[in-house]
Amino acid sequence: MGLIGIPYAFAEEYVIDIPFGAYNPELNTPAEVWYNPPQIFVKVGDTVTWYNDDREGHTVTSGVDSGRFGWMRDNFGTPDGLFDSDRFMPGESWSYTFDKPGSFSYFCTIHPWMAGIVIVEEQIPDYPHDATGKEITFPLLMYTPDRAIEVNLTWDPPVIRTHEKIQFVYQFYDPMTNSNLDKMKYDIIIFQNGKEVFHDEGLNQIGGDYRNFVFSESGSIIIRIEGIHSPSIFAEESVTVSGVIENKAQRSVDFTAVVYDNPEKTSHETYHTKPAQRLQFYYELMIIIILVPGVLFIGALLWLKRKPNATQTKPGAVKI
Repeated sequence: MGLIGIPYAFAEEYVIDIPFGAYNPELNTPAEVWYNPPQIFVKVGDTVTWYNDDREGHTVTSGVDSGRFGWMRDNFGTPDGLFDSDRFMPGESWSYTFDKPGSFSYFCTIHPWMAGIVIVEEQIPDYPHDATGKEITFPLLMYTPDRAIEVNLTWDPPVIRTHEKIQFVYQFYDPMTNSNLDKMKYDIIIFQNGKEVFHDEGLNQIGGDYRNFVFSESGSIIIRIEGIHSPSIFAEESVTVSGVIENKAQRSVDFTAVVYDNPEKTSHETYHTKPAQRLQFYYELMIIIILVPGVLFIGALLWLKRKPNATQTKPGAVKI
């Protein structure tokens, strides 16, 4: 996955040596490998430089080598066209910057038994950014097309990786008064690589709401919050203004981001997305917690008042 605009702020340079004796397929020389190191791990944006310390010219050509003695069977390797140094002589060097992740095998077209591999891992920035690579600062701010509603969005962790739970937190404001908009209905949809991967509807409380999600794949994403409206306002307007409701139902904002392959996790347990536990739920719970004991207490008092006094003399009893 390549991203336009993401600078390689942490790019590094690596060196691979072509040792003396690499020209010999039997390695009857001081050389123990043809390229040293024969396998190297780098990041996207890193540059690798090959130095020729051998006594003959060599190439660094992407593709499949001939094998140890394949050249004896007229197999001289198969270039794939990704990169090719052409021949460079003893004492010279050649460099290449890798701009995409993957495993890149290479060999020498002059000595096709010489083989190496560069494994390029994705460069993961340490800051949040949008799908174009532009660094962003939370909270993100967007207005609906009619500028009637302001939507703020934050997510945590700020750098999104696969197989990690991401919490998206968002709030709705009236831009005219800068006050929270309460009890707004909406749909939240997440698209990844052109496909819808999440869809839920909500009703925010105290101006905000949140959703949790775990991504299984890397790639650019769009977080869309659409159909933002107040049910009570809609009910009033439906009587007086036709057409306005349809327009407001299309109130929508889009935010973009990028999901990176997680270098530490390759899978996760199935994550069941649950409705957000909003503040109204806690208010209702508090009312229940307070009222139920109160009702029970009052009931107990009434029962005690109505209960006959055990010390009173029963009718017809003889008092001694």
